[in-house]
Amino acid sequence: MTNVLVPVGLDRNSEEPIYRQLIRHVRAQIESGSLPSGSRLPASRDLAQQLNISRISVVNAYAELRAEGYLSAHAGRGTFVAGERAASANGTGSPDFGGVMLAEASPSALKSQADAAPIGDRSLRELMRLARKPGVINFSQGSPPLDFFPVNALRHAIEVTLDRDGARALGYEQTEGYGPLRSAVRDYVSALGIRCTSNQVLITGGTQQALDLVVQSILSEGETIVTENPTYLGMIDIARARRVNLHGIPIDEDGIRIDMLENYVLERQPRLIFVMPTFQNPTGRVMSLHRRRQLLNMAGEFNIPVLEDGVYHELRFDGEPLPPLKALDDQGVVIHASGFTKNLLPGMRIGYVISDHYHYERLVRVKQAADISTPGLNQRAVHFLIERGLLSQQLERNNRELRRRRDAAMEACERHLPPGTRWSSPDGGLYLWIELPRSGPTAAELYISAIQHGVAYAIGSIFYPAGGGTYRLRLNYAVHRPAEIDEGMRRIGRAWHEVSSDYADMEKPPLL
Repeated sequence: MTNVLVPVGLDRNSEEPIYRQLIRHVRAQIESGSLPSGSRLPASRDLAQQLNISRISVVNAYAELRAEGYLSAHAGRGTFVAGERAASANGTGSPDFGGVMLAEASPSALKSQADAAPIGDRSLRELMRLARKPGVINFSQGSPPLDFFPVNALRHAIEVTLDRDGARALGYEQTEGYGPLRSAVRDYVSALGIRCTSNQVLITGGTQQALDLVVQSILSEGETIVTENPTYLGMIDIARARRVNLHGIPIDEDGIRIDMLENYVLERQPRLIFVMPTFQNPTGRVMSLHRRRQLLNMAGEFNIPVLEDGVYHELRFDGEPLPPLKALDDQGVVIHASGFTKNLLPGMRIGYVISDHYHYERLVRVKQAADISTPGLNQRAVHFLIERGLLSQQLERNNRELRRRRDAAMEACERHLPPGTRWSSPDGGLYLWIELPRSGPTAAELYISAIQHGVAYAIGSIFYPAGGGTYRLRLNYAVHRPAEIDEGMRRIGRAWHEVSSDYADMEKPPLL
C-alpha cells in the first residue's frame, strides 16, 4: 500500500509527554480504521521534522506501538500498520485532530546521529520510568544496592536512641544540626585531610539538599554556575528549579579543562564553580592532583567559590586516594558537600556542608527557611552508628563487593557489547560510562528495545546541560550481583544488534 497522510495534533502545554500523545493519536486512527492494515507510516525523521518535535519522541512512540502489536517494521521498506491489530478499513477519510498534515514518508537512515534532546524534554524523563517495569534489570539508579544497607544495625541504633533520649529525639534540632553529630563529622573528615571546627559543619537533608542550599545562598535568579560537562543530573535539576544558568566545561582524563574554564571565567564571571573531583557522576573520572591545585589557584585568583560534591570520595577500591579539594584549600574558596547517603543509608537523608563563616551564616538562614532542621531521630541514629565504628566497617565491606561487581561488569562488557563500544575502567564509585558505536542507534533510540529485552540504563544525554552525549549511557554496576550484571549486559548487546540490523536494512533500497 502506498504511503498515507497522517494528521496529528500535539499539545505542548499538556502534562502528557509528547511521545505518549503521539502513541494515543496513532492508536486511535488504527482502531477507528482510518489507518487500515498495511498502511505505511512516515519515517521517524520525517515525522519529527513535520511536527517540530524531538526525533526521540517519534522513535519511542513507534517502538512502543510495535511492542503493543499495532505496528510492524519491514526490512528495507519501513514501518506499517500490523494486520493482526488493525481495524478493518471502514472509511477513507482521516479524523481531524486539529493538527498538521504530514508529507508522504520516505526511507531514511536511522543510524545518523539523532538530535540531542533538550534536558527539559519531559519525554526523555518519562521514557526512563519504563525501567520500573517488572522483570527489568535496571542499571539506571543513582543509589547503592539495598543489600548494602545495615538494617539490623540501624534498628538497634534507633532503639538505643529512643531509650536514651526519649521525646527529645523526636523534637526539632537546632538548624545547624545535632551537636554531637556535627562534632563526629568534624572528626570524620579530619581523616580525609579536611581541617574544620564543628561550627563550620551544617547538617542537611542529604547531599542533594546541601547542594541546593549552597546554590540558593550564593546565586540570584539569572546568574551562572559553571560545571563539568557532563555533570550530575541533580545539579541540572537544582539549576532549573532555582532559575539559574548552568554552563558545562568539557572534561578530559584529568578532570575539568582548566584552560577552557579560565577563558569562560574571564568572559562571563560566573558566581559558582561546581565539581565532583572524585568518581564524577556520570563519568567516574578522578581529577588529578595537579588539576585540583590548578582549579584552586584559579578560583582563588578570581575569588569564585568552588562547590565540591564529595559523596563518592570514599567508594574507592583500587588506586591511591587523592585529597578532597577542601583538604588542599588554603584560601577558603571551597565549600565541601557530602553525606552518608551513598555509603551508609540513603533513605535517612543525612548530609553535611563544610564552609567558612562567611558562607556559613547565610547557609544556616536558608536551611532554617527550607525545613527548620533535619529530623533529629535520623541525626542521632546516624551519630550512634558513626561513634560505634559501623561506618568504617560498612565502607570496607561495601568496597570489596563494589570491586567484585565492577570486575564482573567489565568482563560482561567484553563478552556482550558490540565491537567499537568504549567504556570507563573506574577505580571506585558506582558507574560505568559507556559510548556506543556510531554505526548503530543512539542511546535514546536503543532504550525502548532494551526495555523490551528486559534491561534499562541511564540515557547519557540527560547529563549534559546543553545537549550532547547522544551515544553515551551510564550503568550502575553496583546495584546487581555478577550473574544479573552479565545477563543485563547480554540483553543490551542483543537489543543493540537487533536495532542495528533494522538500521542497516532500512538504508538498503526497497526491493522492486
